[in-house]
Amino acid sequence: MRYYALFYWFVGDYLERRPAFREEHLGMAQAAQARGDMVLAGAFSDPADSALLVWRTASRTPIEAFVQADPYVRNGLVTRWEIREWTVVIGNEPAD
Repeated sequence: MRYYALFYWFVGDYLERRPAFREEHLGMAQAAQARGDMVLAGAFSDPADSALLVWRTASRTPIEAFVQADPYVRNGLVTRWEIREWTVVIGNEPAD
């Protein structure tokens, strides 16, 4: 398994637009965590302009599927996103 970081960058009025899509977005994130794919997720604050979602999967495929289905992406709250493989050298998980 590999670690991946999914970065989201938001539109300026993200906080005002988020409530309409938050329940569906959080449901998708909770399902990904329940499957064991997503490790951590959350938005940065002050300013609330981006987010980091940490994944531990065999490939980028489930992350790409999440992004394509995410209502934040589909409805234009995310202006840009990026998936980067992350080499974890210190943490709670054993190295592969």
